[in-house]
Amino acid sequence: MKIAILSRNTRLYSTKRLVEAARVRGHVVRVLDPLRCYVRIAPGAVAIRYNGKAVRDIDAVIPRIGTSSTFYGTAVLRQLEMMGVYTPNPSDAVLRARDKLRCLQILSAQGIDMPVTVFGDNPDDTADVLALLGDPPHVIKLNEGTQGTGVVLAEKRSASQSVIEAFRGLYANFLVQEFIAEANGSDLRCFVVGKKVVAAMQREASPGEFRANLHRGGRALAATLSAEEKRIAVRAAGALGLGIAGVDLLRSRRGPLLLEVNASPGLEGIEAATGVDVAGAIIELLQSNAAEVAAEARPRRNMLRKA
Repeated sequence: MKIAILSRNTRLYSTKRLVEAARVRGHVVRVLDPLRCYVRIAPGAVAIRYNGKAVRDIDAVIPRIGTSSTFYGTAVLRQLEMMGVYTPNPSDAVLRARDKLRCLQILSAQGIDMPVTVFGDNPDDTADVLALLGDPPHVIKLNEGTQGTGVVLAEKRSASQSVIEAFRGLYANFLVQEFIAEANGSDLRCFVVGKKVVAAMQREASPGEFRANLHRGGRALAATLSAEEKRIAVRAAGALGLGIAGVDLLRSRRGPLLLEVNASPGLEGIEAATGVDVAGAIIELLQSNAAEVAAEARPRRNMLRKA
């Protein structure tokens, strides 16, 4: 099988592990910087090129698209999909997950419980928006932040209003959530591959910090999930259309709460904490699905070769 990995950096742990896992299983793998790909769009003659050469005969693609290249990266991924290349994370699914507000709207419609979330655009409505949420503390998040960036804990209502005013002054899109105090600065990262959780870790915030992200100094331990936590993680990934996802949950008095879903979850922290070969599980998912997709797409590929 020929596999492409869309990644801007071949030296990243996740990218290297995926390359290693693919080659160990006998596959040909190539890393493509999505920003160096360029495309041709025409009826019956879509094409993609990289460094002056046509990209063709790819069986599967794994997108590792960062937030700074979401628009262009998903456009390249969509082009590969149009050429009949299988991906566990389609471009539309990546876009759904990348937009925190859209993600929560979709998942709440599926009945998945989460911290109460509010948003509003007009400054005149701020007081009433916060009243919908309830008493502070409040967690204020940028809509497309990652790794804990753009997340602020406001312990007083006046602080919430000040942060909201500051974000509005930057023309930033944001949302406001209730603070789950009983989580004690920890969360669960559930790594979903296909239709099951293949690994899970509990992340704990460093002293004086409420964000449990490992990039914020948090530490990670292997976690044992309940059946309900596994069910929610798999449901959330499936509802967004993701075959690979990092689903973050909080343990609360009212049960597991969904925090967010990551379409390009890192492998380093979870493989180190759990000892699970997550990269291998991802490649095995491709092995299970790419052949069927390739067979369905073969007539289209043949037509593109003739174009």
